[in-house]
Amino acid sequence: MSAQYTLLDWLVFASYGAILLLSGWWFNRKRANSSQDFFLGGNSMPTWMVAISVLATSQSAATFIGGPDQGYQGDLSYLATNIGAFIAAFIVCIFLIPKFYQQQVYTVYELLEKRIGPKAKRRSGLMYLFGRVFASGARLYMAAIAVAMILYGNIEAQSVIVATLLLALVGLLYTVFGGIRSVIYSDVLQTVVYVSAAIAVIWCLLAIIPADFSTIVATLNEPSAGADSKLALFKFDLDFGPSGVFNMASVLTGFVLLNIAAFGLDQDMTQRLLTCKNAKEGSKALVLSIVMVIPVMLVFISIGLLLYIVYQQPALMNSAGEQVVQEFNGEKITIFMYYVLNEAPAGVKGLVSVGIIAAAISTLNSGLSSMSSVIVQDLYRPYLAAKNKQVADGHFVKAGRVGMTVVSGALAAMAIACYFWQQYSDMPLLKFALSVMVFSYSGLLGVYFTTLFTKRGSEGSVLAALLVGFVITLLMQPYMIDWLLPQTERFYLGFTWQLCIGTALSTLVCCLGKPTENSVAQ
Repeated sequence: MSAQYTLLDWLVFASYGAILLLSGWWFNRKRANSSQDFFLGGNSMPTWMVAISVLATSQSAATFIGGPDQGYQGDLSYLATNIGAFIAAFIVCIFLIPKFYQQQVYTVYELLEKRIGPKAKRRSGLMYLFGRVFASGARLYMAAIAVAMILYGNIEAQSVIVATLLLALVGLLYTVFGGIRSVIYSDVLQTVVYVSAAIAVIWCLLAIIPADFSTIVATLNEPSAGADSKLALFKFDLDFGPSGVFNMASVLTGFVLLNIAAFGLDQDMTQRLLTCKNAKEGSKALVLSIVMVIPVMLVFISIGLLLYIVYQQPALMNSAGEQVVQEFNGEKITIFMYYVLNEAPAGVKGLVSVGIIAAAISTLNSGLSSMSSVIVQDLYRPYLAAKNKQVADGHFVKAGRVGMTVVSGALAAMAIACYFWQQYSDMPLLKFALSVMVFSYSGLLGVYFTTLFTKRGSEGSVLAALLVGFVITLLMQPYMIDWLLPQTERFYLGFTWQLCIGTALSTLVCCLGKPTENSVAQ
């Protein structure tokens, strides 16, 4: 099976390629000349652009493909997690964003240096870099798999590697000269592309379903006799397992912690909020991004709901109900990719293809900028200061570009490693890689809760808390449970509950540290 493109599809590709070239030139025509401009956009980025950039950063090629799969296999309950996002945004806007602007930091981890010490900043930055290489590298791998299927008609090693390197190169060229300003401009463009592609798919699906909208809604509300509604939004069952991560208990606990970490402690998102004029505008951008996430995610989940009608409701479709074989070269694929590769009409197939590429570029750009800022500001600049080396500010702009190049290579290498690991090992590395930021978040949340709400903590206890958060989360993974415990004693927790436990324990460990006389309570 391979994707068959028409002339119209190739025209879409050509148009997108032209847009990439022109926009890349336009975004980078004004090079950043200072570290403040390169890493923070001169604190002059429009609020609405920053909001879209945060939205784009929270999305990815995995979301582009996984959102429809959630609708096809599940329901609307994922949307309820935005309640946790709003609560988290309220906390971040009160306790973190004002402090970041008051201290005039370049990265979120600089706050720890002022409160606890330079080692706390460096160790937290390294924990972030470790998690982000795995997480962004795995997402690049997923995007490369999709691009290889689309462009080469196979998922052989050579095709995936070429697709990976192509995506990494395009992402690097897009951001290396203009810095965060180019990233934000690019995010706005790529978001328009992939959301437009998703809307086009919905239009096509509605056109082939021989039923009016009310009938579609009624069928989704009651797919079959006694079946759960696929339009369910809120779940109040108390399920602590992986299948219960979208219930309200999880939304009001684990998802709140997850979003506090994502919005306030993960440089990947927080860097964008620091490009606004002041803390008030940064807070507005954060809240606006969450407001925009809801309709965008609804669009992607709705694709899955409509695909469920097409492939799982033969009576409504007046079809024989043949079983859909979700495979590509013998590998299982999502229902959305099956539709794109086999049944999407001319033009729309090309538009969805560039939508996947756009989502991948947006995700990659985010990692390049944020990881480079941590490398330069939290590791390289302090190193030069310790050596008493005086350099011009422009030196750090050049260092930032070198950092982006190094990060691009690291993410590409991680993506390629994911491919070979998936081919030759039974260990679920991809599942680990996609959730690895939770491993980092547990320790970071513990460290920041200690920093913000107590007068405890030391450089030693920060390191211990980061390690405890990571190890505890690792030990709760299903593959570790299966390895360590006999079958009768095994239990499996959803990642939100893992985050709650890991955060609680890392907070306790961090609080054991006694602050030095030089530590300044913020």
